[in-house]
Amino acid sequence: MGKSIAGVGAEDLVRAGLAPEEAALLEGELKDAVALSRRRLRANAAAGEEPQEVWREITARKLLKPWHPHALHQLIYYSVYHDYDESSLGPPLFWFPSLDEAKCTNLGRLMETHGPKVLGASYKDPIASFKQFHKFSVDHPEIYWSFVLNELSIRFREAPKCILDTSDKSKPRGSWLPGSVLNIAECCLLPSSYPRKQDNSLAIVWRAEGRDDEDVNCMSLKELREQVMLVANALDSMFSKGDTIAIDMQMTEKAVIIYLAIVLGGFVVVSIADSFAPKEIASRLRVSKAHGIFTQDFIVRGGRRFPLYSRVVEAAPKKVIVVPAAGEDVEIQLRQQDVSWKGFLAGAHHLPRPSYYTPVYQPIDSITNILFSSGTTGDPKAIPWTHLSPMRTAADSWAHADVQAGDVYCWPTNLGWVMGPTLVYACFLTGATLALYHGSPLGRSFGKFVQDAGVTILGTVPSLVKAWKSTDCMKGLDWTRISRVFATTGEASNVDDDLWLTSRAYYKPIVECCGGTELASTYVAGSLLQPQAFGTFSSASMAVDFVILDEDGHAYPDDKACIGEVGLFPINFGASEILLNADHESVYFKGMPVHKGMQLRRHGDILKRTVGGYLVVQGRADDTMNLGGIKTSSVEIERVCNLADRNVIETAAVSASPANGGPEQLVIFVVLKEGFKIAPEELKTKFSRAIQSNLNPLFKVSAVKIVPSFPRTASNKVLRRLLRDKWKQELLTQSKL
Repeated sequence: MGKSIAGVGAEDLVRAGLAPEEAALLEGELKDAVALSRRRLRANAAAGEEPQEVWREITARKLLKPWHPHALHQLIYYSVYHDYDESSLGPPLFWFPSLDEAKCTNLGRLMETHGPKVLGASYKDPIASFKQFHKFSVDHPEIYWSFVLNELSIRFREAPKCILDTSDKSKPRGSWLPGSVLNIAECCLLPSSYPRKQDNSLAIVWRAEGRDDEDVNCMSLKELREQVMLVANALDSMFSKGDTIAIDMQMTEKAVIIYLAIVLGGFVVVSIADSFAPKEIASRLRVSKAHGIFTQDFIVRGGRRFPLYSRVVEAAPKKVIVVPAAGEDVEIQLRQQDVSWKGFLAGAHHLPRPSYYTPVYQPIDSITNILFSSGTTGDPKAIPWTHLSPMRTAADSWAHADVQAGDVYCWPTNLGWVMGPTLVYACFLTGATLALYHGSPLGRSFGKFVQDAGVTILGTVPSLVKAWKSTDCMKGLDWTRISRVFATTGEASNVDDDLWLTSRAYYKPIVECCGGTELASTYVAGSLLQPQAFGTFSSASMAVDFVILDEDGHAYPDDKACIGEVGLFPINFGASEILLNADHESVYFKGMPVHKGMQLRRHGDILKRTVGGYLVVQGRADDTMNLGGIKTSSVEIERVCNLADRNVIETAAVSASPANGGPEQLVIFVVLKEGFKIAPEELKTKFSRAIQSNLNPLFKVSAVKIVPSFPRTASNKVLRRLLRDKWKQELLTQSKL
């Protein structure tokens, strides 16, 4: 299949979409790149690294252009790695850091400043010493975090007594920043000399769908602060300190203002995604005991208006503040107890200085935000974030995505998911500009916004990238200003989709991230101080460590290629210590093995470590699934599907990624009543409707499989693992066909 790069000629380049003259020119440049790489390798006696060196040379010379057909990028990449043995050499690499670039990254600068002191004579440079410095961050977290907190826009009202206090034996995971008092929203809003953040700095840029030809809207830091303080004053006129207040909106500039105002005023944000069905909204309002909720009258997406206020009202909230999706005020009938955005703000206008507000300062462990993660049964887990959590999530973005003052950072998401608050704090605690698009990110209009806003860091989820590539909707747009990095999270990446993405910006790195709401961070991620391979993580996150466990719960050696459940080291800055509606110890620690005297923390991922030390998430150890970047449980999906047709006895929901990578695909296995027949496609339609109306409209059933019975354990539990393996085998067969 295919041919090696040495065998690629001008005729192949023409078939891939180049004009004959350009093909002849590129053929010569490719041969030069191959010859130079081989000479360099012979001089260093490193022949086994030839494909990687050839690809490094091709991308360094920028021989492949963003406007070239994707077929050409495919031809060259797959030809370079045609004879590459991944099983013995590790995953093929697509991006390589240069020493000059590495020294200009946030982490590189930190290492150049502190590395010689903390690592001594063994310190060489940010690339060569990265693993050593990472180990230092794990072994000496109190020193590492003292460095990093100075890099962020953190201002304490009362300074912490220390970074980490482990003296209290009743708290085996220690106390972080004990005694400190602050308001993390104030830290976001105040100017600072370092990181450089001034009143006239650009805080937010945004554009609404359908306004492609208009200028991008801009808001300065001063304007943002005044808007947040106005809303905080209005909140005081309606709510009591400590009240939980929900947000169920698109992630607009108003949603961000409301979020920061709730935190600034000493209230608690309840995060609810705008895609949820009324039952899911209601459960979150009930668990959080929300006193009110901010929402929109409509969601405008794809040129259509979808009711949101009416969906929220079905969840029976106490009070709703309704923001207009367009225009100055809402044009729909509200319940008697509800109020329009315009009416809400009127509650602050009587004040002599409505745009000035004194922040509510709180101890570091005060709750600022309640987020939710799927449980295996019943209500979703209510995970509280404190003032500490934003520091952790911003520090991750600072260290791994290299978010810096002056960057323009865009990531289509929602405040109902962990990436929403993460994006807010990643920007405002580093001095970066937050870029928001009001509408669907699936089409060309979003891509034009990325171009026009001058986005320098673009976050994605793999299903988005797949849609962009398959529709070719970004053709002709200039994404080369994405000058340093892409980032991706939420689900498994597909190699060819990522190849398309990085090629849009001359093969900039794609930083893969994987973590959890309860961690307020990632636990594995890419690093700009290491070469990157598609669909993999190159390192544990900074100050995080873990082991991969075998079937008996024993840790594999750190340098061994293996697959197993991940066990996190328990001392972890910003990780949750309580759940509001479940036993935290039972969920995250009970039954986990002890390693080097520490009881490991459960995360639930099955992790593969490759030759060369790269990491790939293989799925979940339990029956939680990841559908379109949203974690949900088999039990919740089965509960809905069991009621979708009266002739269904039981269902089993499993998911798996295709053999070549990409988002997980959901399949429903079904046992029918004896003697009853129904087409799988008919059931697929019924299940999809039931899931989308009762759980989430973004969930999609890929297939339905009717079986006579399910495999079970001796205690009669369904062995979903065997069903998942069966589905994986079918996906593998499909990929071969």
